[in-house]
Amino acid sequence: MSDATQSTPAPKRSALQALEIDTRLLGMVGAFIVVCLVFNVLTDGRFLTPRNIFNLTIQTVSVAIMATGMVFIIVTRHIDLACGALLATCSAIMAMTQTAYLPQLVGLPLGHPAIPWIAIAVGMSAGALIGAFQGWMVGYLAIPAFIVTLGGLLIWRNVGWYLTNGQTIGPLDPTFMQFGGINGTLGTTWSWIIGILAVVAAIWALFSARRNKIAHDFPVKPMWAELVNAGIIATAVLGFIAILNSYEIPRGRLRRLFEARGETLPDDFTAAYGLPISVLLLIAIAIGMTVIAKKTRLGRYIFATGGNPDAAELSGVNTRLLTVKVFALMGALCAISAVVASARLTNHSNDIGTLDELRVIAAAVIGGTALSGGIGTIHGAILGALIMQSLQSGMAMVGVDAPLQNIVVGTVLVVAVLVDIIYRKRLGAK
Repeated sequence: MSDATQSTPAPKRSALQALEIDTRLLGMVGAFIVVCLVFNVLTDGRFLTPRNIFNLTIQTVSVAIMATGMVFIIVTRHIDLACGALLATCSAIMAMTQTAYLPQLVGLPLGHPAIPWIAIAVGMSAGALIGAFQGWMVGYLAIPAFIVTLGGLLIWRNVGWYLTNGQTIGPLDPTFMQFGGINGTLGTTWSWIIGILAVVAAIWALFSARRNKIAHDFPVKPMWAELVNAGIIATAVLGFIAILNSYEIPRGRLRRLFEARGETLPDDFTAAYGLPISVLLLIAIAIGMTVIAKKTRLGRYIFATGGNPDAAELSGVNTRLLTVKVFALMGALCAISAVVASARLTNHSNDIGTLDELRVIAAAVIGGTALSGGIGTIHGAILGALIMQSLQSGMAMVGVDAPLQNIVVGTVLVVAVLVDIIYRKRLGAK
């Protein structure tokens, strides 16, 4: 049978309503495009070059990963001021595991195949345990999250300092450093393969959801709207891959890579970086966190608790244990961000993650997460992180002083919250 005979007829709507695009998300995308175009003009076309877009993506990953966890924290009406400091502690633990603990205690030299994976497992375990401990204090001891994590900000930043005796630890394991961006990319061919597979999976999910709605007699979009949405997805994904694949590896770096293999670089040989492994990691985390938010009991409990904690508890939700789980998840994500951040720098430094807690909170809030709880999206937080990084990178390229950069970012955060309040009031009025 046709879709029309199996589904409930939808009332006549405008083209934008038929596409069912979130107007707030559309506004964020528009703001991001405006920021990019303005900085591209101010930098004489350097902002939107493949090289800068590549750098922008790998610089965004660390904050964006933590922002996905901050969505759950804020949705449950809490806050985490310790995520940047926890990142530093996890980074210190993983750096020391690679360069000191495993070589000295177990006899595994730096470069051993097991080194990076053991270090990452240790770092994620430490991050999850620390996060769970903070969540236990918030959930079971009823200490406000603001106080617990403010104390954590001071504690974990200095725990990381003591673990390394205040020294920069590096270089790190070569395999570990592949998670940092420029040291680990997929190349042109694999980037296209991943991009095409991503488009196929996204379109399959789009039409699978349509079939499920039809099967349960729910209204569906017109077929033309589904095709337009599929076209937007395909254009965005493949366009992004094309931009990354157009950033060629400099001749000097290629020459060193060939010399390391005992080969000579041919005169006409060229190669592109392609999709960074760190960006692929962010995409995987975003998908996983979205599935948790929309398809699992944990996600339903998180949003129900944020919407009305008393009602959730009366319905049988263990809100105290839920708080522990949310903070433990945030701690694990801080450890993953530590992998990306330290791998990008190729070492652990004491100032790693400084002020990241403010960037992460700003990314989540700019992305539409309500500080009153109950509302937030993973893709919105990632877009918020991208907007924040674009602002900072653009201002740095223009030559704006660091103090003025912070003033602008702070102003944008306040304005974003004000716009969110006005937007939700208008929705409530309707």
